[in-house]
Amino acid sequence: MTDLSSWLEAARQELSAASDQPSLEAQAILGNWLGKTRAWIFGHSETLLSPSEITQLNEQVSRRITGVPLPYLLGQWDFYGLEFEVTPSVLIPRPETEQLVDLARAWLIAHPSQRRSVDVGTGSGCIAAALAFSIPDLTVFGVDTSGSALTIAQHNLLRHRLAGRVPLVQSDLLAALAGPFDLVCANLPYIPTLIMQELDVARYEPILALDGGPDGLRLIERLLSQLLTRLAPGGRVLLEIEVSEDQSALTLARHYFPQAAIELKTDLARLPRLVIIDLLE
Repeated sequence: MTDLSSWLEAARQELSAASDQPSLEAQAILGNWLGKTRAWIFGHSETLLSPSEITQLNEQVSRRITGVPLPYLLGQWDFYGLEFEVTPSVLIPRPETEQLVDLARAWLIAHPSQRRSVDVGTGSGCIAAALAFSIPDLTVFGVDTSGSALTIAQHNLLRHRLAGRVPLVQSDLLAALAGPFDLVCANLPYIPTLIMQELDVARYEPILALDGGPDGLRLIERLLSQLLTRLAPGGRVLLEIEVSEDQSALTLARHYFPQAAIELKTDLARLPRLVIIDLLE
């Protein structure tokens, strides 16, 4: 028989070939499988695992070694302090996207009368849910073209008791919504098609949530075009972009909104990450 401590050490050694944090990943896999916290595991390190448990846990480790992202193995991931269900139907929430939520939240706090908000390409619903959770009087539409993604988003909204404040709409960008919107958040597919085909992320995460067309800006440009008639005076747009597209994205934003205040924001790694458009009143 194998105890928890012995399994963790064996898993750590196996995962070291595929992970920068093999110990943490082994603990996450074991804790998720047992439904226990890390503290519980360390406090019960001599607990024995059954042969069937070992077989199933080792299968999880094997899948991770072949490249399956850890969040998909766990079935959930943390974003902005909240746990979200994730499956291969939705993009895995990234830490850099939390900056978009920070900026949106700060803007909403500074503009308490402007509450018509939308999250375009909502996926798991993490951006919309994080904003609604942080701003108690906010209602924010979550829009996605994928029905399977919206199913996961609905699970997450129900999980955090936010379904009543985040209406979900299946739509090609904003085609199904007339607006106007005070705040538009969008983390759209922005990886150029040829580049995407070379990336490991495309092996497991949904292509629909990654492929931004030949230049990576196809969907962003279409959204900007739609916003000409859907962005309220004094409204703000927050667009997450691919780092190599910063100047092209700025050019597009200035083309569609020549009178707006437009800013490029870098992330914590000082890489261009967000385009901010503030429409004059």
